[in-house]
Amino acid sequence: MPSVFETAPTAAAIPITFATKATWDAICAGLPAQARQFALANGFAAKPGACLTLPSVDGQIAQVLFGLEDEAGKSRDLFRPGSLPGLLPPGVYRFANAPHDARLAALAFALGSYRFGRYRKADAPGVRLVPPAGVDTAEIERMAEAAALARDLINTPSNDMGPEQLAQAARELASRFGASFSVIVGEDLTRQNFPLIHAVGMASSRAPRLIDLQWGDPAHPKVTLVGKGVCFDTGGLDLKSSAGMLIMKKDMGGAANVLALAQMVMDAKLKLRLRVLIPAVENAVAGNAFRPLDIFKSRKGLTVEIGNTDAEGRLVLADALALACEDKPDLLIDLGTLTGAARVALGPDLPPFYTNDETLAQDVARCASTENDPMWRLPLWPAYDAWLDSKVANVNNAPSGTFAGSITCALFLQRFVEDSTRWLHVDIYGWTPSAKPARPEGGECQAARAIYKLLGERYG
Repeated sequence: MPSVFETAPTAAAIPITFATKATWDAICAGLPAQARQFALANGFAAKPGACLTLPSVDGQIAQVLFGLEDEAGKSRDLFRPGSLPGLLPPGVYRFANAPHDARLAALAFALGSYRFGRYRKADAPGVRLVPPAGVDTAEIERMAEAAALARDLINTPSNDMGPEQLAQAARELASRFGASFSVIVGEDLTRQNFPLIHAVGMASSRAPRLIDLQWGDPAHPKVTLVGKGVCFDTGGLDLKSSAGMLIMKKDMGGAANVLALAQMVMDAKLKLRLRVLIPAVENAVAGNAFRPLDIFKSRKGLTVEIGNTDAEGRLVLADALALACEDKPDLLIDLGTLTGAARVALGPDLPPFYTNDETLAQDVARCASTENDPMWRLPLWPAYDAWLDSKVANVNNAPSGTFAGSITCALFLQRFVEDSTRWLHVDIYGWTPSAKPARPEGGECQAARAIYKLLGERYG
């Protein structure tokens, strides 16, 4: 993604003046008479998202007016300036006054400049921004570039983003930053004791694999990221409806987001030993597909009864989490597009997160707020753990009831994490159903920026 920032400040940059309903009268009164008349004639009243270009005497743009929510407004969108790249004519702009948060406004501007153009020409907005004073442009570009990576990977349809292509994307990222890269493919998964990953992916003509990227000084604290890489999810023999399959190209959103997070970590050269594990599979339907009530022994040794083949993401994560714990990381984080229950509870924009570490929970919530990358803590409720019981195996992957689906998924994964491991689990959606400022419709980078902020504080 090319930079949207003008590297050298320019006096010719067109000023963008932010106004709210509370500040509009004063701003309007300070405009030149001709500009004030033009704004009033066009009915500009600082409605959030309203944009008006004020012409100069020679017909060029003299100034831009843009409406924001009042600072005390309950529905304030800190990414509102992310609409600007799609509204403005090509040119170089600057913020004439301070929005609610200049850093987040500049980040929103960069995120709102993203276009997915792999399959048809997508013209770049053609707008550039002189960075606000005091804003770390390199950090914003790092976040915007990582978000573009996650969005590109998720937006790519499954015919061009199978397990092999996902592994190639990880390989290219490893090469860029001098990280080591390895991958275990197909039947080698069973030989090297990753039976759940193999079981989920064995029905596809595209072999399942476990991607392993490692970077950083081995003397630094170990941080392991695990991302669900289900490149397409039919639901398996518990087949999804056609509507349910419609955006299942996004089911590798956990993998896309841990790669985006890894890119930020490596680019910032954080003082940690990074490991990224991605079980990459396609949950397909064929004669050799795994079945309801099949039982598999996991890498950890627990036997797992298959209550539902459409609860496959937690299965592939289970083997990867077990491997991660063998390395005794200082912090273990997994991301996955796992449950519809999380969307029912919190909607598409607010992923739930789980941890039993109270300090970690507080830090995650704070960083999510600071970065406008929202997450909401849900409990690892012990009483629901019994719902995962099986009469014939150690655990069932999907309880028969419909209650607390995101919590029971987290409890299932917890069984594969060592008690001594500091662990964070995030049940993301990875998709924006309808466009919002700075968040175009399609694949989305969720939780990665907040976690990057957390890692920067701990290991910067």
